[in-house]
Amino acid sequence: MEKVDILVVGAGAVGLAVATKLAAHGREVVVCEKEMLPGKGISARNSGVIHAGIYYPQDSFKAKLCVEGKKQLYDFCRNYRVPFQQLGKLIVATSYEEQQALLAVQEKAAANGVTDLALLSRAEVLELEPALDVTGGLFSPSTGIIDVPAYITALAGAVEQSGGVIACHNAVVAIEQTTGGFMIHTSGSAEAFVAQCVINCAGLGAQHIAYIIKGLSSACIPPLYKVQGTYFALSGAAPFRHLVYPIPVKGGLGIHATLDISGAVRFGPDVQPVMSEDYAPDARRETAFRDAISRYYPAIANRVLTQDYVGIRPQIAKLGTFADFMISGPNQHGLKGLVNLFGVESPGLTASLAIADHVVKMA
Repeated sequence: MEKVDILVVGAGAVGLAVATKLAAHGREVVVCEKEMLPGKGISARNSGVIHAGIYYPQDSFKAKLCVEGKKQLYDFCRNYRVPFQQLGKLIVATSYEEQQALLAVQEKAAANGVTDLALLSRAEVLELEPALDVTGGLFSPSTGIIDVPAYITALAGAVEQSGGVIACHNAVVAIEQTTGGFMIHTSGSAEAFVAQCVINCAGLGAQHIAYIIKGLSSACIPPLYKVQGTYFALSGAAPFRHLVYPIPVKGGLGIHATLDISGAVRFGPDVQPVMSEDYAPDARRETAFRDAISRYYPAIANRVLTQDYVGIRPQIAKLGTFADFMISGPNQHGLKGLVNLFGVESPGLTASLAIADHVVKMA
C-alpha cells in the first residue's frame, strides 16, 4: 500500500500554506481537494483584505497569527510577485459615542502589537477621503489588499516545486487510524493509501472530515455555525482610495468598503445565519446596505449598487459570540498524527502562513 508522510485535506489558502511549509521542510505532502481546482471554496469568496490584527482579543490565535501572518504575507507577495497594495484603512466614526469607540479600538490594537494606528480629526479624514461625512477616524497604514487567485496559484506552485502533490476533484471519504498512521480513502481512487499524519484544513467541511475519522471522539468536534455574508459592487468611478470601515457591530465589522486590485469598490459583508451553503445573492439586502453605507458615505443615494457575491464563514460559535481559531492536535483529542483546524474564518487568509508555522510545529 502506498505511503506518504502527510495528507493535507483542503487546497484553500490555509491548506496550501500548510502544505507549502511542510514541503519546504522536506516532508512528502499530498493535498486532497474535492473541487476541480485549488482555492475554489472559502478562499474564492474572500474579500482579499490583508488585515492588520486590530479587533481580536489579546493573546488569541486570531490576534497573534494575524499580526505575524500579515508580515509574512506581504513578504510572500513580494517574493512570489503576487499583486498586492498596502492601501491603508480608515475606521470612521459618525457620532460622539463612536468617537469614544475609536479609542477602544486603538487600545485593543495596541495590546495586539498593532501600534501604528493614527487618530484623525474630521478634517484629517476628509483630506484623505473627501467623499466621507464623519466626525473622525483611525488610520491603519498596514492594512492592504491582495489578489487572492494569484496567491492561491503561487502557493500551489510552491507546493509542487518542493515535491508536493495536489490532487483536485479528489474528496476524502474515509479516514481510519492504522499502524503507522491513517488509512485514507478518496473519491478519486479505488486504492487506499496510508498517511503518517493528517492535517484537516477543509474549511466549511472541516467538521465533516473530522466526523469520518474513525476513533476521533465527537466531543472533540465543535459545532458549525454557517454565517452568510453578501457583497454589493459599486458601479462607476471609485470614490475612495483607501478601505473604509465603520465602527464594528455585533457579529462583524459592519458594512465596509473594500477595493480590489483593479480599483473597483464593493461594500459588505453583512452577517446572516444560514442553515445551508446558499450562495445566491439576495437583492432585498440592498436597502439595508444603503442605510448602513449612508451613515458615512451619503452620496450612496445617487450611486448604483449591483449584487456581487456571497460568502459563508465556518464559525464555531453563535453569531455575536467570539470564537478563536481552533487548532486541535493530539494533546486535545488523543490521536497521534492528527491536526484539525476548525473555525478558520477571517482573518484566516491574512494569517494563513503563520497558521502554517503553528501547524508545522504540531505535525
